[in-house]
Amino acid sequence: MTEAARHDLIFVGGGLANTLAAYRLKAVRPDLRLLVLERGARLGGQHTWSFHGSDLSADELAWLRPFVVQSWPRQEVRFPEFSRILEVGYHSVTSQRLHEVAAEALGGDVRLEAQVDRIAPDHVVLADGRRLDAACVIDGRGMTAEAPLALGYQKFIGQEVRLAEPHGARWPVIMDATVAQEDGYRFVYTLPFAEDRILIEDTYYSDTMDLDADRIRARIGAYAQARGWRIAEVRAEERGVLPIVLAGDIEAHWRGADMARTGLRALLFHQTTSYSLPDAVRLADALAARPSFQAGAVAAFTKRLSVRRWEAQRFYRLLNRMLYQAAAPAERYRVLQRFYRLPEPLIQRFYAGRLTMADQARLLVGKPPVPLGRALGCLSDRSGWSFARAGAGEAARHG
Repeated sequence: MTEAARHDLIFVGGGLANTLAAYRLKAVRPDLRLLVLERGARLGGQHTWSFHGSDLSADELAWLRPFVVQSWPRQEVRFPEFSRILEVGYHSVTSQRLHEVAAEALGGDVRLEAQVDRIAPDHVVLADGRRLDAACVIDGRGMTAEAPLALGYQKFIGQEVRLAEPHGARWPVIMDATVAQEDGYRFVYTLPFAEDRILIEDTYYSDTMDLDADRIRARIGAYAQARGWRIAEVRAEERGVLPIVLAGDIEAHWRGADMARTGLRALLFHQTTSYSLPDAVRLADALAARPSFQAGAVAAFTKRLSVRRWEAQRFYRLLNRMLYQAAAPAERYRVLQRFYRLPEPLIQRFYAGRLTMADQARLLVGKPPVPLGRALGCLSDRSGWSFARAGAGEAARHG
């Protein structure tokens, strides 16, 4: 069966990148015939995406603002040897808000619980045999298991909880590394959404993808108890295993690809923090500025963006190798502890992906918090591949 060819763009996957791109195009180019196909019951799944106030321009933040559920004027980090308040804003977007705002704006241009059988640059075939044609199909279904990457992982389980009494937290603690260091670099991340409601996320920069859910839930409960918080209700739970890129082959990743890609499938994310929202915002604006949407041209366009972003993050992959290869797992927190002693403008540029050459030199000078010989051994991309072959990098499957 074939539906009439009536779409300019079909977005396969209703994750963050595709949803923001479709929303932005709907606002800027209302003449376009769009369709978003999402296999789940709502857009965005069950996630919280956050970003620093210095990550986006004023114009970018302005159009994203309807998706932001909470903003705070500052943020905090805690380590065994010191704590610090960073005077930069922090903002969060939840999947519930993403769905509410985008679904209202897109209306009938969204199909939920849409089972896709196969896709091509100019059409999609659904599981029931229907074919949907378009000038361009954009693939945003997450990173493929075949991506030619050497990886470490940032993995977590987060619970949004309602407490029996107010928690007293005034702003996010984006890293509390005063907890026991297990399974790599471990920290707890908290977002206070209301005086008695807070997200508590137990996070690991680990060599493996394994998540012992029951054990991590118990650790979340123990952390809350240690802070004097009594959990009255677990309102929601999310989990993730995100890529930390040590090395890779960007040309091999795109070789033979004839379709436009977004999000993790295009490797458009911060390769040290795994933050993906700023890249999704910039991609949405870049697509909205295009004059036309022929499949081949859009595929080439998203590849150029991906390759450019990859090349710009060469230094970040070096830092990742130093964290994963040069530091013993239980000592990885020392790398971050040293980093957060640096000047705040440098920290902001690091998160925004705008490190200068002087910043890069500043990050490397001085006595490293890891053995010097191991640090020097991380300079080559080849060391990242060796690390992966030793068993630390597993095949990534991200929705």
